[in-house]
Amino acid sequence: MPRSFVKEARRRVGPKRERIGPIVDRLLAEHPDATIALRFRSELELLVSVMLSAQTTDVNVNRVTERLFEKYRRPEDYLAVPPDELERDIYATGFFRQKTKALRGTMQMLIEEHEGRVPRRLEELVRLPGVARKTANVVAAELGDPQGIVVDTHVRRLSQRLGLTSEDDPVKIERDLQRIVPRAHWGVFPHVLIWHGRRVCIARAPRCEDCVLNDLCPSSRV
Repeated sequence: MPRSFVKEARRRVGPKRERIGPIVDRLLAEHPDATIALRFRSELELLVSVMLSAQTTDVNVNRVTERLFEKYRRPEDYLAVPPDELERDIYATGFFRQKTKALRGTMQMLIEEHEGRVPRRLEELVRLPGVARKTANVVAAELGDPQGIVVDTHVRRLSQRLGLTSEDDPVKIERDLQRIVPRAHWGVFPHVLIWHGRRVCIARAPRCEDCVLNDLCPSSRV
């Protein structure tokens, strides 16, 4: 279990509900360029990119999809080729057999139940094969209708360090964040946390002396 900074936060920097506003504002100002790193041109490409991003890097996915999206433009295209051909086309993203099965199942459902379009509601997205809550949250947020808060490794780690949650399970962390983060910021909040985690609050060597949140963070070394 990670160390919980929630109690320490109340003593050192104040309750999380009082700190969340300044935390969001400062991170937005510090990382105005924070956005999704995946490259896509359509709702379908967004869905495919996020599905392929499991257990690999966004850079690797972008490298694969640059050619993939020239070949596969509609849901029908993913079903028109033999599975082993699609497997070869996404091989470099890892877990290519599972991802191929998920992609083909998702495309079939899009055609049969959604007229070939990507649904926007979370409850419909999570019904697609290979689409778990995190993937659904990413897609919904990028389509302009965030219905939850994406929790990846950076979001989990920084939320814990900031004393915003004492949980380790992503679903429970998301619930804690939903209670305090203004809904208008549900979509962008994960992005600024992710970029802050990459640039400043690095896992093994956090640069607390350069952090705009050091006076709001119970784990700050400053």
